[in-house]
Amino acid sequence: MPTQKIRRSYRKTRYILYKETLIDFKEHFWSFIGSFVGIGILAYLESIHFSGNDMVYLIGSFGASSVLIYGIIQSPFSQPRNLIGGHLISAFIGVSVNKLVPDIVWIAAPLAVSLSIVFMQITKTLHPPGGATALIAVTASSQIKNLGYMYVISPVLVGVLILFITALIFNNITSSRSYPSHCTYHKHYHKIRKRLTVR
Repeated sequence: MPTQKIRRSYRKTRYILYKETLIDFKEHFWSFIGSFVGIGILAYLESIHFSGNDMVYLIGSFGASSVLIYGIIQSPFSQPRNLIGGHLISAFIGVSVNKLVPDIVWIAAPLAVSLSIVFMQITKTLHPPGGATALIAVTASSQIKNLGYMYVISPVLVGVLILFITALIFNNITSSRSYPSHCTYHKHYHKIRKRLTVR
């Protein structure tokens, strides 16, 4: 019996290692194209609307979102509700915290990130880059801070919608990729249904 268990776990480990190290050129190609176009559009908007060193449309959290929505499209964190909701909630909280404690960064920074995590959890919109969106609102240059609540609309909402529309196009060009991930939604639907049935 112990020998069988060892063999089974060995086979499982080999399979996981094989899957994790497998190079899927088609998958990598579409991840590259999608993220290149999505971030490229934002970079173009940045170049025609703003000058100087301060980046407004190209906030760092969009790079992290690109990893999720172009590279790990099946992840629950990559789904539209999480992508859009997570960024908007975090941006709103970041701006609000910055208005409450504008000059005390050692309170504002952790408060913005921590509140954004909790509110994303409550609203079921957890999107890890959202924490960075909240942090940017309290630590960025005066150009971004001066936007106030407009930061939520532009660059955040505008940028997120551009990334999302690009993801819808490029993640669905081939039959091997499907976005949004319907299996993720079905899983959540069945979980909710199960809870309601038990009650």
